[in-house]
Parts: sequence; structure tokens; C-alpha cells
Amino acid sequence: MDLEALRTADFSLLDDAVEDWSTMVGDLETLMDAAEKGLRGAANAANWAGYNATVSKEFIGKTSGEFADAHSQASSIHKVLRDTRNELKKYKGQLDDAIERGRQQHLTVIGYEGGFTVTTDVPPEGRAKQDQDKKGEITALRDDIQKILDQATESDSSAGKVLSAIADQSKLGFSDVDYADRDEAAKALKRAEELADLAGQNPENLSVAEFDRLNRGLKEYADDPLFAERFATRLGPRGTLDFWSGLNDPYGASRIGGERLDQYDDLQKHLSLTLATASQSDNADMTRWKSTMIDLVDQPVGPNGRFPLGGQVMSNLMRWGDYDDRFLVDYGKKLIDTEKNLTHNGQFGAWQRTGTDSYLNRTGSDSGRDPMTGYLKALSNSPDAATDFFNDTFVTKDEDHDFTHDTDGDGKQGKRTLSNFDYLFEERDWPRDYNDKGEDSIAGRNNLALALEAATTGHPAGELPTADTPAHNAGQTKLFESIVASVADKGERLTDYSYMSDSMGQIASEYLPDINRAATDVDPHPDAKDRDAREAWNRIQSLYPVAGSSAEMNHRDVSRFLFIVGQNPEGYAAVEVGQKAYMANLMDYHLNPDLPESQRPNHDSELTVRSIARHSGEVSGTLAMGRNEAVAAVADQSDKDYDHAVGQWKNLASGVVGTGIGMGTSVIVSPVVGAGVGGAAGTVTSMVLEELFQDAEGSAKEDAGPKIGENWENGQDNNMKYTRRAASEAARAHDVSHPGDVATWAEDEASKGYLAAGDYMDRVAPELITDI
Repeated sequence: MDLEALRTADFSLLDDAVEDWSTMVGDLETLMDAAEKGLRGAANAANWAGYNATVSKEFIGKTSGEFADAHSQASSIHKVLRDTRNELKKYKGQLDDAIERGRQQHLTVIGYEGGFTVTTDVPPEGRAKQDQDKKGEITALRDDIQKILDQATESDSSAGKVLSAIADQSKLGFSDVDYADRDEAAKALKRAEELADLAGQNPENLSVAEFDRLNRGLKEYADDPLFAERFATRLGPRGTLDFWSGLNDPYGASRIGGERLDQYDDLQKHLSLTLATASQSDNADMTRWKSTMIDLVDQPVGPNGRFPLGGQVMSNLMRWGDYDDRFLVDYGKKLIDTEKNLTHNGQFGAWQRTGTDSYLNRTGSDSGRDPMTGYLKALSNSPDAATDFFNDTFVTKDEDHDFTHDTDGDGKQGKRTLSNFDYLFEERDWPRDYNDKGEDSIAGRNNLALALEAATTGHPAGELPTADTPAHNAGQTKLFESIVASVADKGERLTDYSYMSDSMGQIASEYLPDINRAATDVDPHPDAKDRDAREAWNRIQSLYPVAGSSAEMNHRDVSRFLFIVGQNPEGYAAVEVGQKAYMANLMDYHLNPDLPESQRPNHDSELTVRSIARHSGEVSGTLAMGRNEAVAAVADQSDKDYDHAVGQWKNLASGVVGTGIGMGTSVIVSPVVGAGVGGAAGTVTSMVLEELFQDAEGSAKEDAGPKIGENWENGQDNNMKYTRRAASEAARAHDVSHPGDVATWAEDEASKGYLAAGDYMDRVAPELITDI
């Protein structure tokens, strides 16, 4: 900064800008609060249906979030401008003071473009001697002024960098940058550049101290948008791949590996989180970074142009964090194309690790050789991208491949079109891999299950739906239909990999309205001329209301699917707890006298209660048969495992059972955790689940479970008890006359539904049931 620019600076415009931004922050805070409490609150309480449930509600949620981001961004900009204004005013004052001190010492400061000079204030003819005599004072004043100008320059330039970085984060909408002051933001950018330079050097030259500094820095700043974007773009896509592959080269980076190998997993996590944060930026540099990284997926990045490929390296840096959806989808397309090229459209295996390959994954779950493993873990954190990926086409029937099926039911095989789901879940030749204990790795297929959980539910795997989770859309329900049909067709696709069943159980628990609809055997596409059929389907739609898209499945496939999921304790627990909560919610919903007549399936409440109880009983009975099958035939599960798994759901459900998410939508959007506004459904659900959890915990403490026959009888009795309790409590909550009669209706039909499950499975799946 030139001396004259600072000495004559007029801060009035900057003062106005600071004041304007302060007002903006206040206004946005008001709008943010209104959007959160009013807009989002009203959206979550509304009874959405159809297109509005899948699009409008989600749009409102995102719009509400934009107000919060706008407030954060405006607040950060205001702080940067305020801090910079205050500092520049301070430096101007210091400059004026320094010039005045010089004047008192008979020194004058003369500014010119690009610099300044300090001299004595005597006439030119005597100035040389005076300057020599006052050399010390001149030098001291010159240094003081230069220091002030340097500080002012740094303040001004760092503010420019920070403001540009904030503005560039998002081309559309707002970024969620939030800094306490200008220095905090400037420090983040500086640290990013320093750490990127560390990672950019040859890993062979990385010292232990530098490794520790890099690891600490990434851990501290992984979720900082400005830091992450600057780190990623400065290091570059190829530099990122070279760093991680080079660090894991046992021959090239043996020195640092010998000292810090036990911390590679932490570095992998922090680097992944940092890159995920960076991917959310859509400024020009990061857009190029993402495009180039996708181009490198099929390119050798190892020494001398050999393996690994770029996708093998990068996929291992995707296991944590929420990556940008568009980047994930485009990356997945390139990864699939690469696999198709290597496997001749999936007809051969690929990615098999050899003894000389370096480990690219340091979590201990697998070697990292198969890039699909890490990529699927990334999808498990990004539901929208996962849905798009699995529904995309792997091969068409016109391509060169040998995947066939019975095309028209005549027994003749013909080529089929495969989606990415079809290929990965049914047809892929998964490479054999090992964990750090030398055992067969389950990471690949387990991550597949997690990614499917995200893709079908609309929320990250391992989480429960919330009030903000939109209703299912067509892509999600289509995928769930495919999962049910595939597992029903060949149960070994799940039973051979039972560790996938916890995700399958969670998925099923969030599609209970759709599952119960299928169990009714009522045609969802009645003949327009058949009035009775149309009315029957309308009753089912009212009995099991669904917001958004509904999955359509047949009764046979649903029962076979539940039977197979029930053979895993975690899968069984997810659906059983979900079904009990859903049944209790339905009882409350339909017994509520305020429910509009147009939403009632029957004029007679008894018919409604009996229908709910019967179909709920069938779901529980089918799950119980799967449980018995596992205990009797698999021999590696016990009743205690099942009771313990159900008991564990208490920890997940506590704090969310009873959450008000909208009258009518509680039983639609979130059957696992939902409850109606007003507390009635929350009370009913909590009572039923608390009893279920207590029974499970008590049974789990016993030394041995009951015999199979006794277990079936106990299951029937317990199902009747929970259904009776739900109906009775719902009736009392809404002052329904004769709640004992309501409980009797529910108990009677629950028993029939439970027993009917056994008869139905004997008919549609005799080959799945072991004779005991």
C-alpha cells in the first residue's frame, strides 16, 4: 500500500459498507429464524402427498437452509469488512503519528508512486549534511513507516483474498462459511497453502514432524470450506493421488511408514473429510479439480505409468464425508466404464490384489485394491447420488455380454439390460480381499448394503429419518422394488452375506406402508370399469397412506424378503421394532376422531382396527419364521442374539420416539420414529415399544432361549399383547367408547395374521424352510 493512499484514505464508503452489512446480517437473522420456525416448521407439520411430498417439501427445506447459509456468509463478510476497516483506521492513525514525530524531529516524509522517502526539513543546499547527521533518526522513522505500510498492505490484501474466497465458494445460492473474524479466515487460507505444499513434496522426503503437522492440520480444518478448497486446488488432483499412493509405497516411503504407519488411518480419514468439504465448492478452480480427477479414474498413476489407476487411489479417499452429488455421480459413471473395459462388460473379474500391490486403504477392513469399495462408502453418505447411481444402466441388452433371463415367460433365455444395482448386487464377480487379520474382507458388499440403504431411504446410512427427510421419490421406490424382487428370487444373495441384512432391515422398516399394502393382495391398478376393485384399492391407500411415491410389490416377494431378512438378528430387530411402532401409529391415526372422513378406509372402526392388526401380525409372523430358521438351521445364531438386537434398538429410538413430524405424516414418512402432533401417538408408540424393549432385554439375560415350538408360541402371544396394548391405548387417548372391545378386535386379528404367515410361507417358499 502506498503511503499517500493510506495517509489520505477516506473511510466513509467503507464505513457505509460495514453498516450496510451489519443491517443485512440482522435482517437475514430475522429471515433465518422465520424460515426455520415458520417455513420449515409448517412444511414438516403439513400433510404432504404426491408430488408435493417428494419435491415441494424438500425444496422448502433446502430454501430454509439457504437462509441460514446466507446469514453465515453475510456475517463472515461483515466481520471481514469490519476488522479490515478498523485495522486500516488504526494504521492510518499510526502513520499520522509517525509523520508528526518526524516533523518534531525536523524530518519530513515525502510519498511518491511506489514508495516514499524520509529526509530533513532544511533547504536543499544543506540537506545532505543534515541527512547524514540525522541518519539514525531517518532510518528509524523510515523503518517504522514501512512496518506500518506493510501491516496495512497485509490487512488489505488478506481481506481481498478472504472476500474473494468466500464469494467464489458458491456460484448459485450461498456457502455456509462462518468465521469469527477476518484473521481466522485468513489463517485458514494460509494454513491450507502451507499444508498443501507439504503434501506436494515427494513422500520420500516427508519428515516425521511434517507428517504430524499435516495430520494435525487436516484434522483441525477438515470441515472448513475455505481451507479445504484452497488445500485441494493448490495440491491439485494429480498431486492428491501422487501423495496418497506415494505415501503407501513401501519401497519409496519406507522411512515415514516405519515411523507413522499406525497413524495412516487417521490421515486417510482427515484427508477424505477435507476433500469432501472441498468438493462442495463450485468455484472455477474446484470445478476443474473435479473434472480432472474424473479424467484420472482410468489413468495409471503408479511409478512408470503402472497400476494403481487414479480411481483406485481416489476411491480410498472417499470413505468419509459428504462429497458433492454431481461429482459422485460423474465419478461413478467413469468408474463403471473403467470396470466394464477391464472386465469385458462384467464377464470377468477385476481388481484382484497381488502380493506386491501396496495397501491404499489403511482402515484394516480391506486392502483398497477394489475402487468400488471406497466409492460405495462415499455413496452411503450421499443419498441422492446413490439413488442416481444404482438406477443408472450398466449394460443394455444390445451390448456384448452374457447376462440373460427369461424374457417373456416361455423358459427361453435372452439378453437383459442391467442397472448398476443389478450388476453389483446380483452379477458382479467381487474380488477376494482380506482384512488386517488375514480374514476374508466383507467391506465391499457391506459398503454396497450401506449405499443401498442411503439410496432407498433418502438419508445417510446408519441414521434414522428425521422431520426433514422427504418422502420417498420414484427413484428410491424403484430401487426398493428391485431389492425385494432380487432377494425373493434368490435368497442366498442375502443369506450368504448376512452382514448386509442390518441395512436391509433398516430399509424395510422405512417402507412398511408399502410392505403392508402388498400384503393385502389388492390390485394397485384396478380396471377403471371395476368399481369394487377401485374402491378396494382406495381403502388400502387410506388404510396405509403414503406420501410421495409408493413401492409396488407382490405379496409373495415381500413375504420371502421378510423371511430372509428375519434370519439376521439386526435385520429382524429393525423391521420388528419398526412394525410395532408403525402399527401403534396407525392405531392412533385411524382412531383419531378428527381424521377427515375422506381419509378413513372404512366407516366402521372395527374393520380398520382388524385390518391393521391382521397385516401387522403377518409381518411379525413372517419375521418370526425367519428367526426360527436361523436359530434352528444356521446354528450360529441364538434367541439371545435376537433379543439383544431388539433391546439395542431402545438406544436408537430413545429421544426420537414421540417426535412430532406432522399429523398424518408420522405414519407415512417415518414409521420407525414418527408420532403425531399433540403427543397421543408418541404416548401410544412409546408404551408399546417400551414393553417390547423390556421383554427383549429380559429374554436376552436368560441362559438359553426357548425351544423352536415354544418360541413360535411366545412370539404369537407377544404379538397379540403388543397389538392389544396399542389399540387399547389409542382408543383411550381419543376417548373411544369401549376401549376393551377395540383391544379385543386387535388381539383377535393379530393372532390370525401371525398364524397366517406360517401357512402362507409354506405355500410360497417351502424350499426356504428347513424341516425341524
